[in-house]
Amino acid sequence: MSFPGPTSPDGALAGPPQGLGPGEPTPGLSDTSPDEGLLEDLTVEDKAVEQLAEGLLSHYLPDLQRSKQALQELTQNQVVLLDTLEQEISKFKECHSMLDINALFTEAKHYHAKLVNIRKEMLMLHEKTSKLKKRALKLQQKRQKEELEREQQREKEFEREKQLTAKLAKRT
Repeated sequence: MSFPGPTSPDGALAGPPQGLGPGEPTPGLSDTSPDEGLLEDLTVEDKAVEQLAEGLLSHYLPDLQRSKQALQELTQNQVVLLDTLEQEISKFKECHSMLDINALFTEAKHYHAKLVNIRKEMLMLHEKTSKLKKRALKLQQKRQKEELEREQQREKEFEREKQLTAKLAKRT
């Protein structure tokens, strides 16, 4: 498209187009109707818009398609990374649970050792109490025997005193 004439620095027409004198009609401008050339201009403008759109698309579309493909690859890689990360997290959880299990086994060994020691102590205490019971029984039997011997000794002394006191009475 060409402009009808020279323009001033502010963009307004400075005068009649070159080659036209004053009073001659300006090409493209008519006195009849302002809408007459509009239909032609629209078809020209539509074609220009289509061509500009095609040019713009042909210029940017390959870059956009490469960007789209790169984004798809990144998305796929991200999905793979997320899956791998989930697997690693599950492995860490398993390791953590294994550590917990190992701690439980260590604790079980510790308590098992305590139980074994308690059992040994109980057996030792059982043996000591059995020995003490036997000794107490022997001491009790010894005391009973000593008391029985004392009782028998007293009875003998009492009999003897009785016999001695009775003999004294006969002499008188």
